[in-house]
Amino acid sequence: MLRKLIAMKEKVKILKNESLSKYTFTKTGGPADLLAFPKSIDEVQELLQLANSENLPITVLGNASNLIIKDGGIRGLVIMLTDMNSIETTDNLVIADAGAAYIDVTIAAQKSSLSGAEFAAGIPGSVGGAIFMNAGAYGGETDQIADSIVALTPNNEIKIIKHDELDFGYRHSSIQDNNDIVLQATFKLTHADKHDIQLKMDHFNSLRASKQPLELPSCGSVFKRPKGYFAGKLIHDSGLQGYQSGGAQVSTKHAGFIVNVGNASATDYLNVIHHVQKIVYDKQGVKLETEVRIIGEDK
Repeated sequence: MLRKLIAMKEKVKILKNESLSKYTFTKTGGPADLLAFPKSIDEVQELLQLANSENLPITVLGNASNLIIKDGGIRGLVIMLTDMNSIETTDNLVIADAGAAYIDVTIAAQKSSLSGAEFAAGIPGSVGGAIFMNAGAYGGETDQIADSIVALTPNNEIKIIKHDELDFGYRHSSIQDNNDIVLQATFKLTHADKHDIQLKMDHFNSLRASKQPLELPSCGSVFKRPKGYFAGKLIHDSGLQGYQSGGAQVSTKHAGFIVNVGNASATDYLNVIHHVQKIVYDKQGVKLETEVRIIGEDK
């Protein structure tokens, strides 16, 4: 294992016992046994081959935005795709690596006079995360613009998955069920006036800035939208805005967010989440399900 790892480190940046709090948007999370930053599909395949040969569990991350990593960290190999971030446009398509920022996809689309991705102008996730979660905002969803993806199977085989095979649903895609790794995505957009596209993007970003606590670390929207309700309003109406455990607090600006107001741990976040779920159910009779992905081990 050590010999293989040393050989890999000549090509790929690999860190041992690295604190994941350096990379998560919440600024929380325990260590990864091994944390790798591949720059190409070939390097991802080599890492997967190494992990499979050593029976190492594998966790794949984008830019760790809509994510809580527990304080005990993650065992095995964590592959972070943020160094795979190229974006190309051709005709009415935007082709982006999985580690590219979703926001950068919208910028590239606007520059090429391509419309349809404006809803994502402020979504802080990666392209792979957007496919994984069917990320959306302001009436738009990734489902509406995703044409196909390139993925890597657990058996290290590359395949192309078309839109209809991705089984998109509310904050769901088939990637959550089959352990495929998103490597690249193609988005199909429509030609439109560049200025009009920018106006839409500016409008959505203005709404986001006015309503969301962007000035503090957070994992984004914590809870899924219950049918017939808005999670933020349920939390607000339950008197939970400002509720705090350790350094994690229900945002006083938007009740759907939990923010790190000072040295929060992942456990603080989870304590707030569980308290909010209990109180909202007790007072409103509605079960809140988490949208944020929670992974890792307890400390």
